[in-house]
Amino acid sequence: MDLKHIRNFSIIAHIDHGKSTLADRMLEITHTIEKRKMMNQVLDNMELEREKGITIKMRPVRMEYQNPGDGQGYILNLIDTPGHIDFSYEVSRALKAVEGSLLLVDATQGVQAQTLTTLGMARNSGITIIPVLSKVDSPLARIKEVKEEVSRLLNCTLESILETSGKTGEGVENLLEEIVKRVPAPIEEIPDGGPEKSLRALIFDFQYSNHRGVIVYVRVLDGQVAKGQELLFRVAGEKFFALEVGIFKPEEAPAAAIAAGEIGYIVTGIKKPGIASVGDTVTLLKKPLAALEGYERPAPVVWASIYPEDADDFDLLRQALARLRLSDSSFSYEEEASGSLGRGFRSGFLGLLHLEIITERLKREFRLKLIIATPSITYDIKYKNGKAATIYSPSLFPEQNEIESILEPWMLIQIISPSDYLGKITQLLYEHEAELEHTETFGDNRTNLIVMMPLRELMRNFFDELKSVSSGFASLSYEFKEMRPAEVARLDILVADDPVEAFTRVVSMRRVQEEAEKAVEKLAGVLPRQMFTTKIQGRAMGRILASQTISALRKDVTGYLYGGDITRKMKLLEKQKKGKKKMKERGKVNIPHETFLKMMKS
Repeated sequence: MDLKHIRNFSIIAHIDHGKSTLADRMLEITHTIEKRKMMNQVLDNMELEREKGITIKMRPVRMEYQNPGDGQGYILNLIDTPGHIDFSYEVSRALKAVEGSLLLVDATQGVQAQTLTTLGMARNSGITIIPVLSKVDSPLARIKEVKEEVSRLLNCTLESILETSGKTGEGVENLLEEIVKRVPAPIEEIPDGGPEKSLRALIFDFQYSNHRGVIVYVRVLDGQVAKGQELLFRVAGEKFFALEVGIFKPEEAPAAAIAAGEIGYIVTGIKKPGIASVGDTVTLLKKPLAALEGYERPAPVVWASIYPEDADDFDLLRQALARLRLSDSSFSYEEEASGSLGRGFRSGFLGLLHLEIITERLKREFRLKLIIATPSITYDIKYKNGKAATIYSPSLFPEQNEIESILEPWMLIQIISPSDYLGKITQLLYEHEAELEHTETFGDNRTNLIVMMPLRELMRNFFDELKSVSSGFASLSYEFKEMRPAEVARLDILVADDPVEAFTRVVSMRRVQEEAEKAVEKLAGVLPRQMFTTKIQGRAMGRILASQTISALRKDVTGYLYGGDITRKMKLLEKQKKGKKKMKERGKVNIPHETFLKMMKS
């Protein structure tokens, strides 16, 4: 197809602003999917996406559209992107593969925190932005006020903002016409001195198939790729044959070739992890072109240890993590061992939702029973002996007397909330050690707060508490900003004088006493009683901060006696007492898996 008749675009928005529903209506109107096969969230094919009502993985789809304006046929390549902040790297990847983007704003809620974040990404990419209002059919829609908000944000006219409803289909026909008008057609740019008939295709995502290996999703920039050609991953240096090429309808549909300006897939047959990577360039082996500017690899923000409940499932867990890694390159893992939990994996994630999604997939897709340790973050530590190290596991955190300085990650946070809740939010920010940078009020009595906060405090249930104090109206967006000095300490939980690695955590000095008391009290409530008196203690900064004693289980050793001298009973009780004392000295506490699970749950 002529490049003039191709349009590549994505949909970006805050979470739950109607991206997937709008995509459904586009697929319906362009007859990409038959009516009998139509269902809600067509592009969300993961069970978890449907269950949670959110998009986790971006999905490309190709639509054929007959434009009533000029009577011409057009190819519209859409990439639907996630809205949750944990998956913003998916948005940045999608924006590299398109020339335009629909900035979707919910007419009932207006501009939210993630709207500003995704808009910033789109502007940095230099692509065309089309402002669109969604849910205009809702009785709660504030079309005029929200239009004014968007107009000020984009510095555009009110007339250029389109109105749509993904639910009823209102305005979607007009939106498709405007995409054809406003989004630029792709341009083929053969670099100077490069071979005329070569190929450059940018990898923006990939999937893994048991039978066909890695399937790379590409945007072809120059030349064309056909089945059977010998190709090269420019950065990885790995060669392969294109076993199949095709397009998305939205299922994979084989094609003879995909050419410049198009979005499609290439089946590589490669079954080794770590070869395909987002941002790499696919080119012809015999006429290779230079690699394109790719993406930064997303760095893990949250770390958590994952252990199988049954030690025999360790190899299955390793295989499951390797399999997920093939389709989601944004999380990492390495083997570790714990004295109490056995062998497991220390894994890095983009955020708490990402952690939840991966662990849920391990449980559902691989039927694994898991123990997930308390999530933690990385600390840069300088020791008094001059050495430096990055610590990402609380059990490796050194004692206070060995530390010269500690640095921890701080996040730049944007909170948008109705002004009525500012008092409660300010109090919440104080409790989470945040620093308010500045505030600005915009449209409909709402305030945008720019805040700096330690990542460990953001993870300490901040999002749920923010939603609670703002009655659900506040929205949140965050990004890593810098490393700053930290006032934190390692908190160990001791059971019968032995520290339990899995319960170790790094906490703020401000709350170390409170955290120690809470952890000790909770463990005392869930740990089964032993045959001897068991002491549970919370220790930090070289001293015991909290302690509780669980009394021993006692057998009634005198129950079978009747009558006779009291000294017979006393002798038996004394014998039992000596036995308990000996057990206390030599005995070890066996902590069952159920106790670990109860302790890990917040």
